[in-house]
Amino acid sequence: MLLKRGFTLAFVMIALAFGAFPARALEQVEFRLPGASETLAEALKSASLTEAARREGRQDAQDVLAAARSDYARLLAALYAQGYYSGVISIRIDGREAAGIAPLSAPARIREVVISVQPGPQFRFGRAEIGPLAKDTPLPDGFAPGAVAASGEMSGALERAIRDWREAGHAKAALARQSLVADHPRARLDARIELAPGPLAHLGQLRFAGQTSVRPGRLAAIAGFRSGRIYSPEEVRKSADRLRRTGVFQAVSMVEEESLGPGNTLDVTATLVDLPPRRIGGGMEFTTDEGLTLSGFWLHRNLFGGAERLRVEGKIARIGGAPLGLEFGLNYDRPATFTPDTDLNLTAQALRLSDGGVALNIGRVQAGLSHRFSERLTASAGVKYTFARLDTGGGGLFFQHLATPLAVTWDGRDDRLDPRRGVYLQAEASPFLGFDTTGSGVRLTGDARAYRPLGERLVFAGRLQGGLVLGADTSNAPRDYLFWSGGGGSVRGHPYQSLGITGGMFPTGGTLYLGASIEARVKITETIGAVAFYDFGLVEDIAAPIGNNWHGGAGLGLRYATGIGAIRLDLGLPAGGKPGNGVQIYLGIGQAF
Repeated sequence: MLLKRGFTLAFVMIALAFGAFPARALEQVEFRLPGASETLAEALKSASLTEAARREGRQDAQDVLAAARSDYARLLAALYAQGYYSGVISIRIDGREAAGIAPLSAPARIREVVISVQPGPQFRFGRAEIGPLAKDTPLPDGFAPGAVAASGEMSGALERAIRDWREAGHAKAALARQSLVADHPRARLDARIELAPGPLAHLGQLRFAGQTSVRPGRLAAIAGFRSGRIYSPEEVRKSADRLRRTGVFQAVSMVEEESLGPGNTLDVTATLVDLPPRRIGGGMEFTTDEGLTLSGFWLHRNLFGGAERLRVEGKIARIGGAPLGLEFGLNYDRPATFTPDTDLNLTAQALRLSDGGVALNIGRVQAGLSHRFSERLTASAGVKYTFARLDTGGGGLFFQHLATPLAVTWDGRDDRLDPRRGVYLQAEASPFLGFDTTGSGVRLTGDARAYRPLGERLVFAGRLQGGLVLGADTSNAPRDYLFWSGGGGSVRGHPYQSLGITGGMFPTGGTLYLGASIEARVKITETIGAVAFYDFGLVEDIAAPIGNNWHGGAGLGLRYATGIGAIRLDLGLPAGGKPGNGVQIYLGIGQAF
């Protein structure tokens, strides 16, 4: 036993002597920054790869040497960024200047790195000239005589000037020459930048490359590339966005030719990569008031070779809840119908809702067009026929109508999956013509959402909803046009569609709806957040108001951020108005609104 221990001790001593075990490296990184302001000192430390290696606990001496040698250029750039052009930098590794150590001759171990920077005086612009400029080109306020001569101000002025020339149609605007003269005794920098705008260019041909099975004619129609028009980078970007919006392509890349062609035209090549033509997916959502919802779909991209999409979907909703819902639908989308920004949509849908002895069967078909006026503003119009049968056990009621829904949407949110600021507005009007015993009139709905951050971790979100049916009453209005309240989409803490109009042979929806929600969303970590919410809902029959027909719900929730939206868990309780059924649990994907 003693002999075995002796051999073990001897082996450890020999291994340490010959470096068999890695030595601990980079025990200390010291910054010596005489005369540096707090802002400059922080910028220098943030730029240092050596300091980053210390924070991350990297111990390999070769890595530390490489980081130290890279720091000369990085620290110099940090000095230039704040207007210091006479700085002196020294980086010593255990007493030796890092620049004098050959990259392949790193010491076996590194104990200490001392980074010394003498920034010198801060320079200011003596001359700050750039030209020629496009009409009405504003320059950064920091690029002017007497301002701090930060390198970023010069590069910002150059980028803005070239961008404005390109937006004015000069596609090949570029830097012609520059003169930067530093007067060290006076701490002054004279900057003169000369541009070469180049000739006015026009859009040439849009060519397509890559791996795609979409027909060339349809590609051109979707892109909407306007050959012959004055060049505009915005036009090129719009063409790329139209191709991406089809949902058919995995990648879209627009590359401009390096030089202008005959007649100062600029050709562009769009390189496309198709997504797989078919996709199958499904989902699950659970709430205590609505039960379990299972959904699935089958999607075919590029159905006829023109980037058309066919989606077949089904859903079993509110399993274990009430009313049980069955849905089946077909959806066909064709981009670039009539104009590059107008899409055709055809849908067919069948639904069944059953609750005890009452069952509602609905079938509808719809054809519509949607047009994108800008990145934020869209509008749609269509024609829809709906047939519904309400079975009450003692007989059936039939409803059928023809409607022309018109909708306008303004989406000013900064992020559709998890917005922090902005406004979302939607308004819809659906005039409808009833047949037989079904009434005629118009259904109006509105949805307004606003988001406002307070600091980096807190966001307040608010929502107002409203709906109104005019011209028909609760007895003859289309069943799917009446309003209910309760559940995850309206008032959490109450069962699904628990608030309607009672007093007749069977409960029914109302012809007036008002809803409001407010949430405080707190970011706890990069992926975990908490939510406190309050929801309000009111349903009335405008022909015979009940009064006091409202309910409220409040609760808390958790959010877990993913790439496809936040996983949502909410717990809601009744909070005023009509009584509920105790705590309700909601589990789904995405923010509540």
